[in-house]
Amino acid sequence: MIRILDITLKDLRQLLRERETFLFLLAMPVIFTLLFGAAFGGFGSGESDPRLPVGYLDEDGSSISLGLRDLLAASEVLRLDEEPARTRQELEQLISEEKLAAAVIVPAGYGRATLEGALLPLVLLADPASSAGSAVESEALAAAQRLMSAVQAAGVVVQVSGGEAIFEDAFGAALTAWANPPIAVRETSTTAIQAQDNRQLSLAHTAPAMMVQFAMAAPMTAGQIIVNERKCRAFRRLLTTATPRFHILLGHFLAMLALILAQFTLLIGFAQLALGVDYLRAPGASLVMALATAICVASMGLLIGVLAKSEDQAVIYSLIPMFILSGIGGAWVPLEFTGPTFQAIGHVSPIAWALDGFKNIVSRGLGFNSVLAPSAALLGYATAFFGLAAWRFHTIQDH
Repeated sequence: MIRILDITLKDLRQLLRERETFLFLLAMPVIFTLLFGAAFGGFGSGESDPRLPVGYLDEDGSSISLGLRDLLAASEVLRLDEEPARTRQELEQLISEEKLAAAVIVPAGYGRATLEGALLPLVLLADPASSAGSAVESEALAAAQRLMSAVQAAGVVVQVSGGEAIFEDAFGAALTAWANPPIAVRETSTTAIQAQDNRQLSLAHTAPAMMVQFAMAAPMTAGQIIVNERKCRAFRRLLTTATPRFHILLGHFLAMLALILAQFTLLIGFAQLALGVDYLRAPGASLVMALATAICVASMGLLIGVLAKSEDQAVIYSLIPMFILSGIGGAWVPLEFTGPTFQAIGHVSPIAWALDGFKNIVSRGLGFNSVLAPSAALLGYATAFFGLAAWRFHTIQDH
């Protein structure tokens, strides 16, 4: 056991002397987290209105058209951009300049036609092939149908009471009822997601993604140490001390594991304190994911170090898997944004499983049980990598 720890400490001293160690394991993850976070709106200031900006022109001016305007203004899909002096031509120009998603025009005579039981078509200025145009059209039709229902309800009240003077009050009450329906469907999210804004949701992906991606750079310097050990005959001298090969392998593995765990500890602390990524909402789950991911990456690094025959090969064998596995594993573009086929392919990469576990904690608001499957998959990869490394290391000649 003492010899294993001696090898581990020797490797750690060598690793900590290398500038690349700090560059790839600490500086680069922080820099790329900030860059990707900014690119995906993680550092936007203030709260933006996600609704579609829609121009509105009332050519009717009746109480009915004002009721329609109130229904549209209460929409969660569109945001009315009203300017009384605008003309149709000006609205068309704003739409062509993409300053407005669409425009709704209430034609003259709309209120009278509605009172007579006929819906006079609204004028919609939009690209019918665009998703924004379709969304505005659907919302405008829904508002027009609600308006007609309110008019009909007010008409029934007038017939029962026998006085047309109360139409406006009944019509206003019917419109108000649409804002407070007796039955409503409400979509809710977990507590963790409700507490996060767009900034946090963006960083909840980029922080673990960059942390895991650049953890895979650790095998680069660690692999070079194993290569140099063989080149300078240190490996042969170790064998003359009757140190079993497995103990040598385990010492190198523990050094990489300690280095990656130290990296995770610092980056998780930075994300928690500086970026508001809440790893500590489930500290046990975060610890399990950090351990499983570190074991997997360290086992991969061990295999790279054993397979490489030169320092250049150690660098190549580290960087190529890092970029390929990061790309298909969802570190750059979340797999949730891709189709089921690419998601299945992406989970060939251990990075996809690592991100599943960390994002279950920090963005999906799930608990300890949600990291059991991802951590088991990572440990499965680690077993395969370590087994291959042990087999290959056993065949290396001592001369």
